[in-house]
Amino acid sequence: MRIGELAARAGTTTRTLRYYEARGLLPARRDEKGHRAYGEEDLRLLEQIRTLRDFGFELEETRPFVECLRAGHPEGDSCPASLVVYRRKLAELDALIGQLTEVRETVAGQLRRAERARDALAADASAPGGPEPLCELGGQFS
Repeated sequence: MRIGELAARAGTTTRTLRYYEARGLLPARRDEKGHRAYGEEDLRLLEQIRTLRDFGFELEETRPFVECLRAGHPEGDSCPASLVVYRRKLAELDALIGQLTEVRETVAGQLRRAERARDALAADASAPGGPEPLCELGGQFS
């Protein structure tokens, strides 16, 4: 198939395919007229790249999976180099989850503090002669 058909079937652009070719992720085969020529196996490579990219893998991280498919393996993640990338990505995700958990705990603490402060202001406002609480966004507290 020609580059336009492959791009359409893969749900991408011809520009992206040329970029992948320049990066060595997609083979640069030509037909007798000099046009780029692709087969079903190239579509499979693109599907593997897209799946990994959708999961947050960088383009270069897809290389071991592509090479595994090119080597004739039925799955791009059945080679040792692919497993290394999976392990590294899981470690990155675990670190991010840890960071997000810390941020969440901080935000939850800030919310609890803000709610206590709001409740204290409301209690003061309900006392005779107490201040009228205002919302930071303007207007009366309710």
